[in-house]
Amino acid sequence: MTEKQPAKLYYSIGEVAAMFDVNTSLIRFWEKEFDVIKPHKNRKGNRLFSPADVDNFHLIYHLVKEKGMTLKGAAAQLKERREDTEQRFIIIKRLKLVKEELLAIRARLGSDPEDRDNAADEPGSAAPDNPIIFQ
Repeated sequence: MTEKQPAKLYYSIGEVAAMFDVNTSLIRFWEKEFDVIKPHKNRKGNRLFSPADVDNFHLIYHLVKEKGMTLKGAAAQLKERREDTEQRFIIIKRLKLVKEELLAIRARLGSDPEDRDNAADEPGSAAPDNPIIFQ
């Protein structure tokens, strides 16, 4: 799932499917299964999804694909505990970003956890047996 979204009023079904790396058929299926998704249709009948619809797809994707909930369970969760679900999703999203940033910092520093563990076992290593705790 990619997070890049250009600021648009409406997104085509292909754009929404690309955002979540899923087929357009899954987007159509979720539209039928979840009443929170209400796309506009142009004169040709093409679906046009608003940013609010995309946000709802984020929640649905999180519940179904990432948490492994059933469609009925995800629909019930969105109806009964929408605010709680949104807050948890936001927290998880932020934690994932923090984790990515920390991993990027570790990669830039060239630090490998196994190297640190092995270095601590070597005689004369900089790792003290009794770490100093500052208060």
